[in-house]
Amino acid sequence: MSLIEVFLLALIQGLTEFLPISSSAHLILPSQLLGWIDQGMGFDVAVHVGSLLAVCLYFRKEIGDMVVAWYATLTPNKEDDAALTAEEKLNGRLAWWIVFATIPAGAFGFFGADFIEENLRSALVIAITTIAFGLLLGFADIKAKQNVSLEQFTFKKAMIIGFAQAIAIIPGTSRSGITMTAGLMLGLSRENAARFSFLMSIPAIAMAGGYLTLKLVMGNEVVDWTAMGIGALLSFVSAYACIHYFLILVNKIGMMPFVIYRLVLGGVLLWFVTQ
Repeated sequence: MSLIEVFLLALIQGLTEFLPISSSAHLILPSQLLGWIDQGMGFDVAVHVGSLLAVCLYFRKEIGDMVVAWYATLTPNKEDDAALTAEEKLNGRLAWWIVFATIPAGAFGFFGADFIEENLRSALVIAITTIAFGLLLGFADIKAKQNVSLEQFTFKKAMIIGFAQAIAIIPGTSRSGITMTAGLMLGLSRENAARFSFLMSIPAIAMAGGYLTLKLVMGNEVVDWTAMGIGALLSFVSAYACIHYFLILVNKIGMMPFVIYRLVLGGVLLWFVTQ
């Protein structure tokens, strides 16, 4: 890989991992449109690590609070439970919800990843899913009531988002996009839907990175450590900035800019594959 390819692909991963526009689609597209060789599993592992470190660092306080609250639920005690604040109880529930809501994505990934890799990583599939799930995101952003707080959220609704996340193994769907869409349809505000999506991304990215790492270790691919290092760093910086500014702007600009982007991108891809 050239240095330009490393920079562009790492920035693409970092910026699109948490925007509702599909990181997998954007990582596949350069090879489809520009004739670049596939970046390889080593580079994919590196950029996933960078994105994972970014989201963990940004939400370090929330993660710490949820881990402590989750641990408290493992050793139930009536006196301790009564002493917990409403926020601590909510954090404990959120931790359990994220754990269970991650199971569908793990199962879909385990049983379907190879099939997806062999049959659905194409510009045509990306074009269709980019448009279809973009329209769904736009519908949710306009029509959803967005009147449910996290305190009113339920385990059932968290699992619905979990199953929505599992669909994101199809390239072009966008993990963050489909989970935010589901969150909006279930009544969460844009900011809460985004926050819940970002927190759910932690085990999801960790599983994806672990799977790619396992394939890398078991394979015979030559690792470009320089490209991996630069890729991880750039992915980390761009992902951290993306999370920060998206949460600031999402309530002001809504989802429509991303919907329009998806429709334009999908249209361009459809034109490309039909030539």
